[in-house]
Amino acid sequence: MNQPFTLALPAGRMADESIEFFERAGFARFSKPRQDRSLAFLDDSGKIRAVLVRSQDVPTYVLQGGAHAGITGRDVLEEGAYDLTAPLELGFGQCRLALAAPAERAAELLQSSHLRVATKYPRLAMDYFFKRGVSCEVIKLHGSIELAPTLGLSDCIVDLVSTGATLKANGLREIETILQSQATLTIRRAAYALDAAFIQDLLSSFRSALAATQ
Repeated sequence: MNQPFTLALPAGRMADESIEFFERAGFARFSKPRQDRSLAFLDDSGKIRAVLVRSQDVPTYVLQGGAHAGITGRDVLEEGAYDLTAPLELGFGQCRLALAAPAERAAELLQSSHLRVATKYPRLAMDYFFKRGVSCEVIKLHGSIELAPTLGLSDCIVDLVSTGATLKANGLREIETILQSQATLTIRRAAYALDAAFIQDLLSSFRSALAATQ
């Protein structure tokens, strides 16, 4: 492999956790200073490159060949239904995609015949309500989803939840978990053929690190 093996990582906390995981697995060590604003950097061996992108863009970078592999949330992969492999969940970045509504409406929400749903996950939301025979109008937002019911924009929301504190602060109650999510390794299918030995070493080191924590 002449060029560095490139991994797309979601900028922010998950990137830091990913880099820590790489070191724990003995896969790569990055000495990037925390104040460095570079969006692409090599590991100490010069053979592995990390690029920092938005979590939602990780699959696109991998699918279009900008990266050999990437790490993003299971929620992102399920929403996009990308033609990528996702061989391993990595045990960090846990959260859940959940249905939530104003506390006073939560109990009878799913008895409604039609709902307005605010979400960043239109495909997963539509699929969830379709399976329950509930008609819904999806209102796609990119942030501050919790405000939508308060402002009369929607009846409920489908959004990621970690502790539930933000829901509670905005008068919302979690009704049901739609999807459990965590950091997930995703690999472009062509990489298995073009970089077979490297991919096998990567998977082996990651599996060993995961087994050591169980």
